[in-house]
Amino acid sequence: MAWLVRSLWDSEPVARFQRRCGLFPAASEAGDAAARRGAGAGSHLPGTWDVRNGGGDGAALAGHSPRPPAACATGTGGKDHPHEYVVKNYFYYYLFRISAAMGQEVFFITFLPFTYWNISPYVARRLIIMWSVVMYIGQVSKDLLKWPRPCSPPVVKLEKRTTAEYGMPSTHAMASTTISLTFVTTTINLYKYPFELGLLGAFAFSTLVGLSRIYTGMHTVLDVIVGSLISGVLVALMYPTWDFLDHWMLTNPWCPIFCIVVPLLLCYNYPKLDNYSPTRADTTIILGASAGTVIGFWLNNNYIVNYSAEIVSPPSVTVLMALARFLVGFCFLVVTRQIIKSMALRALCSWYKVPVDDPIARHQIEIEVPYMFMTYCSIGLSATVLVPLLHEVLSLN
Repeated sequence: MAWLVRSLWDSEPVARFQRRCGLFPAASEAGDAAARRGAGAGSHLPGTWDVRNGGGDGAALAGHSPRPPAACATGTGGKDHPHEYVVKNYFYYYLFRISAAMGQEVFFITFLPFTYWNISPYVARRLIIMWSVVMYIGQVSKDLLKWPRPCSPPVVKLEKRTTAEYGMPSTHAMASTTISLTFVTTTINLYKYPFELGLLGAFAFSTLVGLSRIYTGMHTVLDVIVGSLISGVLVALMYPTWDFLDHWMLTNPWCPIFCIVVPLLLCYNYPKLDNYSPTRADTTIILGASAGTVIGFWLNNNYIVNYSAEIVSPPSVTVLMALARFLVGFCFLVVTRQIIKSMALRALCSWYKVPVDDPIARHQIEIEVPYMFMTYCSIGLSATVLVPLLHEVLSLN
């Protein structure tokens, strides 16, 4: 068992998967030779594409002996060694790059609001709760365990920003597994579709996102497996509490205060690291968006829409109506994000007398946490309260 765990944690399986999918280092003649020898059936498309990005130093895969994971026992993952890489199979490249985006902010700021606006607030409420809980556990686990990301070389790393983070567990895998399982579990009894079909869709979605993290060189196989398993267990454990939590956040008069105080305490008491990592900022984004969304649910139920009288039925909106709702709402959220982020950042920098464009100052906890929290709390509140009102004004309800 120890041998299996170590092999799944090693960087070599990640490098082999990348090569089989047509992704090679391209910084040396030896690396190019390895690319030509290993192209095979999985990388038969003609032509190459050299791209400058962050990652390792592009040493050759050929002759590279397996190195233990402890050899990369830092959170930086070789971020200071940019190199070129060669894409031999464009299908896998775009498939996994798009799949990787499904575990990032761009997906959550589109899919979760879309669910609320066009599918059902009942479903959206459960997705938000599970997403925030699981992602917080995953983010904190990374910075407590401090397990490194795959080594580069031999791995090619396609993402620059996240190389400063630790690897275990994969929060992409956790988020995709949680979202897909919660969505299927919540909707299966509402919209009457085959459970096998829903389970197959959930498995396909979470698998694509998990494989994308291996392809991009951001996680080992063990990171992805553990992340998915943790999410499955958390969904199973929290499933019996969904109705209780739903009722509490809609009716309890202390809900808005709780949603501000507790997330802020969690953000300010986030595990401290020796070097800066974006995990605290990402965690603040998640908790801020969730707090604003839950406050919006509470406001709607008590002053605008009575959720207790909500009739859960298949959405009757047409495709064009759903698309119009989404575009209007998304544009509103983008504008809200830019305005609140700029105002909050300028106000905090002025208060602490530091330049707005100073990245070191912006990473300080006194500035980073409140401006991130205010920005995304405003987004969550806008998505659940202001955007539906805008839909009503525009006759999109």
